[in-house]
Amino acid sequence: MSSFWVVEYASQESNNNNSHDDRDEWFEKLRAISDPTASNLSLPNDAFLRAAISIKDQVVEMTWRKRGNNGTLDPTVYTGLMGTAFTCLRSYEATANHLDLQLCAEIVDACATAAHISNRHVTFLCGRGGVYAIGAITANYSGDQKKRDFYVGRFLEMAQERALPVGPEEGGFGMSYDLLYGRAGFLWAALLVNKYLGHQIIPNDLLMPVVGAVLAGGRAGASDNSACPLMYRWHGTRYWGAAHGLAGILHVLLHFPLSGDDIEDVKATLRYMMSNRFPHSGNYPVSEGNPRDKLVQWSHGAGGIAITLCKASEVFPNDREFRDAAIEAGEVVWKNGLVKKVGLADGTAGNAYAFLSLLRLTGESVYEERAKAFASYLYHSARKNMTEKHSGGAEVTYSLFEGVSGAACLWFNLLAPEDSRFPGYEI
Repeated sequence: MSSFWVVEYASQESNNNNSHDDRDEWFEKLRAISDPTASNLSLPNDAFLRAAISIKDQVVEMTWRKRGNNGTLDPTVYTGLMGTAFTCLRSYEATANHLDLQLCAEIVDACATAAHISNRHVTFLCGRGGVYAIGAITANYSGDQKKRDFYVGRFLEMAQERALPVGPEEGGFGMSYDLLYGRAGFLWAALLVNKYLGHQIIPNDLLMPVVGAVLAGGRAGASDNSACPLMYRWHGTRYWGAAHGLAGILHVLLHFPLSGDDIEDVKATLRYMMSNRFPHSGNYPVSEGNPRDKLVQWSHGAGGIAITLCKASEVFPNDREFRDAAIEAGEVVWKNGLVKKVGLADGTAGNAYAFLSLLRLTGESVYEERAKAFASYLYHSARKNMTEKHSGGAEVTYSLFEGVSGAACLWFNLLAPEDSRFPGYEI
């Protein structure tokens, strides 16, 4: 594992590396300073770059090169090999190292084999959508037209799945609506393909009926609550967060051309969420009626909701309330979001992206410094995370959403923070 820690900056700063692994000490540093741009909390870009490349190499070694023919393969972006592929893709975009692109292509091809694509889900993060989208993007970068067309074709075949555009009036409650496993996750994958390969590669005549089904499902789910036009259940619970709930679904809907009534329902649902924040903390409930005010993260809490509100402010620039709420959610993350986990879903890496979204929204440099402060904490704590035992084994330790790959992607993004995007969430 020593090859991972080629980044010497921390040891140059202090002879006692254990102090950098102490989350409580960092909490006190962040809480105590009055100037959030204090330079002693932020590392230089070259330190982030070296750390990102080193983690990426370690992730590839542990999840790809050493896995062998063990007969098992998780082909998802969320916790599996496609997360390694995505990290290689992000590394290629940051460094132009074609070996990263080649690695990405090799991993995608392995995940795309028929034996491993029995996954019934069609989403980017937890289904076939991620394999086909990243496959098409990687082939496009490589100039491999044949393979590009192959993965686009597979995506289009998947888009024909009959359950996708079925509304509740037609019995369309069989497929969920959430980002991880449902229709919003499929739509996000299509948006990503169109961003990289060109508008209408995945045509609107396939996507808009799915958007309509998501809106119809939300209205049916909110039929018993006149104050909230859209509501969704995942395994019976009305979640609010990005992973399974309102924030994630609304965030995807905000990327599509909606009718006047649809726009008003999206706005009113966001306002309902904003009006039901916890009064003392400003944080958001995990789910409808849940009194627990403890989770400040991307998957369930202000971390992910801040990013959705940034998108709402971008789409509705005349509605100042969304901008104000996004900034307030960012303050919640700044005060409470330095969490023990390192990944994107529930960790500090995911929370740092809330500041990068606010940077793009406001142009205020304070948010870049806050993101770098969180990233610097990750820089000093990632080694401990790599050596700790996780119930999910190496796949979790090195994964994109629950492990250290998310930290690597954040560090790559900090080289050009104005162009940053939360993996699997922002387009």
